[in-house]
Amino acid sequence: MQHDSCEMLRLSDGVRSPGPEVVVLSTAEQWLCLKALLQGSSGNHLQCSFSSQGSNQVCELTVEHRSLCLRYAELKQDMSEENIGREIEGCFRSCKDGVCIFVLLIEGGFYSKRERRMMEILQAHFGAEALKFLVVLSLENVKIVDTLDDSLMELINTCDGRYCRVSEAGAGDGLRPLFEMVDLTLTEHGGTGYSEAALAAAKRSSTDESSMKMLRQKVQEAEVKGQAFEELARYQEDRRAREMEALKVKHAEERKKEIAERKKHESKRESLEEAVVSHRAMLQRQMSEGNFFDTNVTYCNDAKKTSVVLLGLSGCGKTSALNLILERAGGHYSVSESRPEAPQATLACDRKKVFAEGRQLILVDTPEMWDEDGMENLELVKDCLALSLPGPHVFLLVLQVGRFTQGESNMLAHLQKVFGRDSVEHSIVLFVRLDGGGQRPPRISDFVAGAHATLQGVVQKCGSRYYELNVTKSQNALSYPQVKELLAGINKLAAAFGGRPYNTRRFPVQELQERKRQMEGRKEGAPEGNSLLRK
Repeated sequence: MQHDSCEMLRLSDGVRSPGPEVVVLSTAEQWLCLKALLQGSSGNHLQCSFSSQGSNQVCELTVEHRSLCLRYAELKQDMSEENIGREIEGCFRSCKDGVCIFVLLIEGGFYSKRERRMMEILQAHFGAEALKFLVVLSLENVKIVDTLDDSLMELINTCDGRYCRVSEAGAGDGLRPLFEMVDLTLTEHGGTGYSEAALAAAKRSSTDESSMKMLRQKVQEAEVKGQAFEELARYQEDRRAREMEALKVKHAEERKKEIAERKKHESKRESLEEAVVSHRAMLQRQMSEGNFFDTNVTYCNDAKKTSVVLLGLSGCGKTSALNLILERAGGHYSVSESRPEAPQATLACDRKKVFAEGRQLILVDTPEMWDEDGMENLELVKDCLALSLPGPHVFLLVLQVGRFTQGESNMLAHLQKVFGRDSVEHSIVLFVRLDGGGQRPPRISDFVAGAHATLQGVVQKCGSRYYELNVTKSQNALSYPQVKELLAGINKLAAAFGGRPYNTRRFPVQELQERKRQMEGRKEGAPEGNSLLRK
């Protein structure tokens, strides 16, 4: 055994007998503080000797023929609970005969989280029995609390009041209560301290408690799994029922869709067959020179007529624009601020006529002439061409400002498919404003400049020919110059082709003329819908 700088002092009246063994529970800082306090107070009343025994430190104290042997194992803050318990147990087993007292070392009456953790580990490793052999020792050489913490008071009550203090001013005298409490504890337990038997019983109890805890945990896990299985079974049963119901609904919808598709394809097939017949007739007509000259004769007879066909999707404002053009071209100007009734959806091709600047202007209103798949309605195409005779001179593509859908982006392609690739050279884009919002709208040139690239492409393919028309009463005054500019653009485009109408060459002129007579015959006797029209 090696001794520290503090030399062990012998008693003058003989060799002392070995004292009780004490296991000190403290941090390294508190142990060093106690060690310095004892070394600084060593004298006639207090004799101490420090030594090392393996990984433990040993301090032998003597105060007036009474001895104590303090054993300490360094407990670091970052150690696990298992390692702390193992260090305390190693210190305990180094005691003679395995009989000892536990001393918890605190500073100035402070009971910190670190000390509370030590007490939890002590009870977990040595059992609650260890608290019967515990003494709390407070080092009061620096700062001292005014009131003891409630948790410390609870610990002291559990230890039957075994709490004492020691200060640097009187370390020798201050240790007497510690000696007395150690002796009292041993006396209460028949001269024995915490023993190997108590430790073995605590380990058995801990093992039994762990086994019981594990068993309870397994029972709880089994119950949870059972509940989860039942919930899963109910969920799967409900899911299967919902899937079966959804499958029934899906099958019913698919059957309805199949019937609708069958009817749709049958209608398309009939239209294609008729289109093939018409195209064959057109090819045969192109081989005939007489037809060409007949057409020229018709052109000569109708030299002062300009036919305009309005094309666009439903709701774009074709009919509203047509009515406004008729009013302005005929010199009629509405001053009423009351909102007119919204025009009904156009279901069939309709022709209106008005005289403007010495020429007859024919306006043909049309419904949508192709479906969502781009398939043309051949009957509507024939009606449109028949009513626009001798034209059409101009195709007016009507687009609503603020609405540009996929269907409208494909409208130019449908126009070329129905009337021919050169039809774009006879086309003008008309932007219609249906809602002015009570404010003066921005210039149409600014709108086109900031429009989607696809819309700009439509305008460019039509030779960048575009105009605007406000059809709302709130912007009534704006329509006066707009119609005038539009009519000037129509006349300019018609004059660019020498006043000749665009010839689709799809149907014989005789067939279209006969169709026109039939349509006019059906309307004979009907009242004229617009007072501006003149035959």
